[in-house]
Amino acid sequence: MLSKRQFWALALLTLMWGVNWPMMKFSLRELTPLYFRAVTMSGGALLLLAFYAARGVSMRLTLRDAALVGWLALPNILGWHLFSILGVRELASGRAAILGFTMPIWTVLIAAALFGERLDRRVWISVVCGAAAVGLLIAQELNALAGRPVGIVYMQVAAFSWALGTVLMRRTRSTLPTEAITVWMMLMGSVVFWAVAALAEPAPEWRFSAPMWASLLWGATINYGFAQIIWFGMARRLPPSASAFSIMAVPLIGTLSATVIVGEVPHWQDWAAAVLIMGAIASALLPKRIRPG
Repeated sequence: MLSKRQFWALALLTLMWGVNWPMMKFSLRELTPLYFRAVTMSGGALLLLAFYAARGVSMRLTLRDAALVGWLALPNILGWHLFSILGVRELASGRAAILGFTMPIWTVLIAAALFGERLDRRVWISVVCGAAAVGLLIAQELNALAGRPVGIVYMQVAAFSWALGTVLMRRTRSTLPTEAITVWMMLMGSVVFWAVAALAEPAPEWRFSAPMWASLLWGATINYGFAQIIWFGMARRLPPSASAFSIMAVPLIGTLSATVIVGEVPHWQDWAAAVLIMGAIASALLPKRIRPG
């Protein structure tokens, strides 16, 4: 049972995660994708570093730990954050959010393929729902005059990377606190994004509109900063059902908020896909009911 404080913290976190999708789309009007990631991720990482260091969390990184963190950062940071921002560039942000949250489905499939975890009926229901959602959106993108099916590919690579990173994180043993691992992954990822952006994209002029500066501030402080702090503060104490419901709501909030922030008009396929993804997440993550007797 959630306390009132946990409930409101979880609701705020879900709202932050959902609204972040159209905020990313808005930012790409004035800044290229890799520079956007570099700016917001490095700002968020430094904020988290200062916060957790002040709270007494050990941020010491040995050479051995650095190799481990770098390995984990490949799927968790580079894979997810690179391909998801490329997907947002190509697709409507609400649609990108729906596709990104096929991650729980990929997680159970990867765990089964790599570690022999059994796939029960609930997992197969999740897979079918997820595949139906992706199929709906692929069909709509292919039929649209300006459809961008490559964006769907980007988002599925991103979701797979996130899922692989999640599985590896769960099975990695380290003396580093989870908060320290996350901060160091973000710092390493930021360095890579700055380097690749300098090679692949034109240098920004840094003369943005006021709403754009606000959007960058949101990305650094809210998405990479406060949302992470709330999540780490709650994750160890949340029941699995609460985590699942929070994740389920993110694509829906992303789709709804996109109509206000970037003026996107969802199609019926988006709403149907969102419902299917919510069903897929519920089937994959919600705990089983224990029959009495």
